Amino acid sequence: MEDFLSFITEEVHFPKVAKIRQKFDRPRISDIQKEVLCQLSKPEIQKTLRPGNTIAITAGSRGINNIALVLKTIVSFVKEAGCKPFIFPAMGSHGGATAQGQQAVLESLGITADTMGAEIYCGVDVVEISKLPDGTPVYIDKFAAQADGIILVNRIKPHTAFRSTYESGLVKMAVIGMGKQKGAEICHRKGWGFMAENIKKIGKEIFQRSNILFGVGLIENAYDETCKIIALPKEKILDEEPALLKEAMRLMPSIPFSELDVLIVDRIGKNISGDGMDPNITGTHFTPYASGGPKTENVVVLDLTDESHGSAIGIGAATVTTKRFFDKIDFAKTYPNCLTSKVLDVCKIPLIAPTDKSAIAAAIYACALADRDNMRIVRIKDSLHVDEMYISEALYPDVMNNPNIEILNEPEEMAFDAYGNLF
Repeated sequence: MEDFLSFITEEVHFPKVAKIRQKFDRPRISDIQKEVLCQLSKPEIQKTLRPGNTIAITAGSRGINNIALVLKTIVSFVKEAGCKPFIFPAMGSHGGATAQGQQAVLESLGITADTMGAEIYCGVDVVEISKLPDGTPVYIDKFAAQADGIILVNRIKPHTAFRSTYESGLVKMAVIGMGKQKGAEICHRKGWGFMAENIKKIGKEIFQRSNILFGVGLIENAYDETCKIIALPKEKILDEEPALLKEAMRLMPSIPFSELDVLIVDRIGKNISGDGMDPNITGTHFTPYASGGPKTENVVVLDLTDESHGSAIGIGAATVTTKRFFDKIDFAKTYPNCLTSKVLDVCKIPLIAPTDKSAIAAAIYACALADRDNMRIVRIKDSLHVDEMYISEALYPDVMNNPNIEILNEPEEMAFDAYGNLF
């Protein structure tokens, strides 16, 4: 298509960029299956599985490393114990808040009846299992409520929108994941300022009133690799998850700059973060209840992952995007999630440029406070992968003497193809 922003592209100076590599702590598990079986073999876990019982196992929407292998191993272990396992999507309003949409999300993660060796029960119906003292109803998935036992499985990590004792993890999986759209709506009803309180209150009620047996928590290192797997019986989850959250926070990667003029993100998506890109990494927070990451004048998002199934949650953090991204948006998949979360900014549409080159040029051109001859620019693949990135020459002084950063090449011109897209 015609580049209607070419007049800006021609005027803007693109700084040279160099590739760098960061070094982070890298604890990791070499044999995932063995570690899962080791955790499940603990006496306090094994005793919860009674032969003949039906067992519901949660499966979320996040792109968690090794999640399919972890779930398959849990299914096999539960079968060996003489139980009848099934998997159900526990992802709140994701997947367009429909059974078909959530099934498609699981399939994209490699979670099917054939690969797991267990049935996948997809539905949006919930059951009210209790009420809080103020009358607030407490919901969980209908299939899970009818099972003899529930196993929670989720990654434990800092949330993108609030800080609390429990953020993303097993407790949130019980409250919002298992609650489907209706449960998620209840938890979000008063906005993010009450999220920490609601997670705690509703979580405690679910743990008291539901048939949860135990949880399997996963922690990842800065390289998106599984570094810890821990199985906790129901009665220990509320007490022990906070320490696991702190451990996950310590292991998170980061962009090694506090202030930038332009941040270029190659891709965002629900498989990368609930916010498309993790604001703990990129600094693109949508609420005032969480902070961290660099302060940036303009953010460019170039593409949407196929695994996001058209859910463009997070594009509202960008000031510029591409026509390529816009054409991939499925509003039916995007809007239920942002409406449920009560944060409409996450799906606002930024300036749309025809090409990567014009998108980056527009972002540079619109920087009002920057030194045009010394633009502070960073380009990352996505917020899960920031061990390697491109930085502009103006950022060199910040990294030259950092022992945890390796400069991989001399600064070079940004390389665009004949269509104006980055190589």
